[in-house]
Amino acid sequence: MFYIFKYFLTFYKANQYLYIVFLELCAVLKPYGHFTNPGVTGEDQQEILDKHNDLRRAVTPTASNMLKMTWNNEAAVTAQKWAKTCPMQHSSYLFRKINATSCGENLFMSSHNLTWSKVIDSWYSEVKDWEFGSGAINDGVVGHFTQVVWYRSHELGCGLAYCPDSRFKYFYVCHYCPAGNYDLARPYKTGKSCAECPDNCDNGLCTNPCPHNDRFVNCRVFKVYCEVFNIVKEYCGATCKCKTEIV
Repeated sequence: MFYIFKYFLTFYKANQYLYIVFLELCAVLKPYGHFTNPGVTGEDQQEILDKHNDLRRAVTPTASNMLKMTWNNEAAVTAQKWAKTCPMQHSSYLFRKINATSCGENLFMSSHNLTWSKVIDSWYSEVKDWEFGSGAINDGVVGHFTQVVWYRSHELGCGLAYCPDSRFKYFYVCHYCPAGNYDLARPYKTGKSCAECPDNCDNGLCTNPCPHNDRFVNCRVFKVYCEVFNIVKEYCGATCKCKTEIV
């Protein structure tokens, strides 16, 4: 018999508020310590990146600010570390925090070894229960899909472990940096592809991510105060410092 199971949580912090999307397991599984570490090869890395970028290019409606995904070795390390513990549940947001950046997480569990393309396709398939501007429809689960196409999550790393003591023996983990999913209805800005980055476009994807991060979800409201109050510049680094990059 063939089993698959997927599970999602992402974390977003703004000021003193935590925004968490959490989908409950249909059954509680105990952690398993016994694992074999197949890991992620260089070939796998390219497949993972190509699949994500192909799907991000193909969103409907089209995205004007969709960033191109690149591989992040540190995110891959945290993803592999978590995979090899075979917990069949999510890591804490602190576990996948990289250089003060909180990263999102998609998980997939299977009784068979699948290609990464099939795993990512499974996450993306939630699009059938999603509508731009509305979010989830038909009581569907869409968090995996929206993380895959979150416009500003432009770096990722993934891990894979074989967990023989688990019902779902193959545990796939991807970490997305920075984390997305604080607005499941609008994971990107609609418009002509690359409209927000006409001079930094690679086949429909922007290649100019802002190297800074905002710590507030509403930083744009305070943009006029960037040069007035140091606290705004400190906590709204992306909004204040990036003029032409994707924020």
